Amino acid sequence: MSAAAILSYSTSFALVALSLGLLLTVVQIVRGPALPDRVLGLDMLVAIAIGLIAVLAIKSGFTLYIDIAIALSLVGFLATVAFARFILARGLSSERNNRAAAVPPGAQKKARRGKPARRKQKGAR
Repeated sequence: MSAAAILSYSTSFALVALSLGLLLTVVQIVRGPALPDRVLGLDMLVAIAIGLIAVLAIKSGFTLYIDIAIALSLVGFLATVAFARFILARGLSSERNNRAAAVPPGAQKKARRGKPARRKQKGAR
């Protein structure tokens, strides 16, 4: 078997495998139970797209595709960082709301019923 045949078979296999991965990733994005799962799926989608572009660059011999893959990787990285910051900001606000909701209304009153703490003033004996 020649090197050209091996390259042809391997790029065809890579395209099929990456296409299957792309399909499964889209299913995960649609099905994802939470927002972080969907963001992770979108990040994986960008990685698979970069792989597809790289395989197409190898198969066609057109090297401009590599530059496109590099640009897509930079955009994908920035999008992932932006999504992570959004989730972090959203998660912190929901944690505060969950903490406030977790404390029963009667518990706040019980804590206030005790004797107030005395503060020592400067110069007091």
